[in-house]
Amino acid sequence: MRKAVVVHQIALGTRLLDNPVWAALDGPHAAFAERTGRAARYPADVYAFAALADPADPAAWSDLHTLLGPATTARVKGVETAPDGWDVVGGGQGVQLVDTHLRAEPAPEAVRLGPDDVPDILDLVARTGPGPFLARTVHLGTYLGIRHHGRLVALAGERLHLPGWTEISAVCTDPAHRGRGLGTRLVRAVAAGIRERGETPFLHAAANNATAIRLYESIGFTLRRRTTILQVRTPGTDARARAL
Repeated sequence: MRKAVVVHQIALGTRLLDNPVWAALDGPHAAFAERTGRAARYPADVYAFAALADPADPAAWSDLHTLLGPATTARVKGVETAPDGWDVVGGGQGVQLVDTHLRAEPAPEAVRLGPDDVPDILDLVARTGPGPFLARTVHLGTYLGIRHHGRLVALAGERLHLPGWTEISAVCTDPAHRGRGLGTRLVRAVAAGIRERGETPFLHAAANNATAIRLYESIGFTLRRRTTILQVRTPGTDARARAL
């Protein structure tokens, strides 16, 4: 029954999930938004992504140029190409998965992590490479961890928060502690908190990370779509940027 309900919700929420960074910055994460018109971004020490209300709208790209300034790079999700005058300087492919039949439950051994835990989080992230985690990312939502003899060895938490949806992110386990299901227990625990708010968990993974995708599908996530990330540079010259 839950899977049928969630599949219906996915259909209703397609527009939001297709442009999740904008939906977050224009919605529950508006307090984080640095915004000009139809373009917005997170602060550089929170989450290094920008977003457009409509990537097909030239006015939104103009607003993004104004927001960022000349000869400045930014990463955007769900954008296939950039307008004339913009340079594509990097990018990658990902996948988006949504919870359709995940068993969400608390993890008794998990502890809530906060700003005081950031050095430990950054140390674990550096050793495991789950994706970007910055000095203030922890403020985006609930982060849970598992410690072994005081050392942080597993992590998962909330990143993008859209109306009705919350992204689970930064899922990682110290290599010496893998194979014990710590990451899965934390995903279930984070999902339990999301579900308590009446929202549905979703997540992103690198398209070439077949191991992670298989794991997420095995515990109750359903692959929804492939995603594109572009790193773009705004029109302008480095000389002009330095002059400003």
